[in-house]
Amino acid sequence: MSEPDLAADESAIRRLLAEYCHAYDDKRAGDFAALFTEDAEFRVFGGVRKGRQEIHDNIGVQQPGMPPGQHVTYNSVVEVDADGRTARAWTDFCYLRKEGDGHVISNAGRYHDRLVRDPDRWRFRSRVIVFLGEDPPADA
Repeated sequence: MSEPDLAADESAIRRLLAEYCHAYDDKRAGDFAALFTEDAEFRVFGGVRKGRQEIHDNIGVQQPGMPPGQHVTYNSVVEVDADGRTARAWTDFCYLRKEGDGHVISNAGRYHDRLVRDPDRWRFRSRVIVFLGEDPPADA
């Protein structure tokens, strides 16, 4: 893979990582779910959601009454495989929530992602969320 191709892929993947945060924070469940492949797997809080529709129904829709929140992501590492069609990424995050007159960090951890390029764009094939203090699963 040439340097320009690699740079373009890394940029597109970093955009995907940011779009995830914006879609979730803005409560746009359809846009959120569209970032995943049809057969994607999403693991968080000990549970597994399989497929775009299940991710939409269980992760992409914030619970009613949840206070507004915002993702902050940093320290992303992106590795595009030699085939140029698959990649892995690791991104640290914290999640801020409104509490009273201020804000608190309600969660922090690392995203472990496996990504694929389809004809339209890069998408998540799997996302494993490992919270601060947890050990990542061996396959993350």
